[in-house]
Amino acid sequence: MSPTVEYLTKEKLAELEKELAQAKNVTRKEIAEALEFAKSLGDLSENAEYHQARENQGLLEDRILEIEDILKRAVVVSDKSSGQAVSMGSTVTILKEGDKESRTCKVVGSEEADVVTAQVSNECPLGMAILGRKVGESFTVLAPKGKVNYKVVAIK
Repeated sequence: MSPTVEYLTKEKLAELEKELAQAKNVTRKEIAEALEFAKSLGDLSENAEYHQARENQGLLEDRILEIEDILKRAVVVSDKSSGQAVSMGSTVTILKEGDKESRTCKVVGSEEADVVTAQVSNECPLGMAILGRKVGESFTVLAPKGKVNYKVVAIK
């Protein structure tokens, strides 16, 4: 597992803690019951229910380990930025060079990144390039199609 810091909002932290509790206290028991039922059906070599339950068990245990690792490395960030420079949790309005309309995004940890809701990971090229920038400052992002220039319009 990775030793790097995982930035999370308070909401995402609570969501992961709830998911972990559900996985450990409820889903584990459900899978154990499914395994016992599948074993009672007889020959395990051709028992699809047994093999599916074992696969589900493996996936669940992997997810539990993943969440525990994230929580160990978690650093909770505030939704409120200083407004002086872009930091984790900042909501930033940027203008792409050549565009007339600006766009707004929020800088979050990789666990919360979501293109649909304009939440940009601090580990993606845009997120890395924008951190530490101030209003009025220009920066360049190396995108798959080449360099793209942006300007910070506002920070919330």
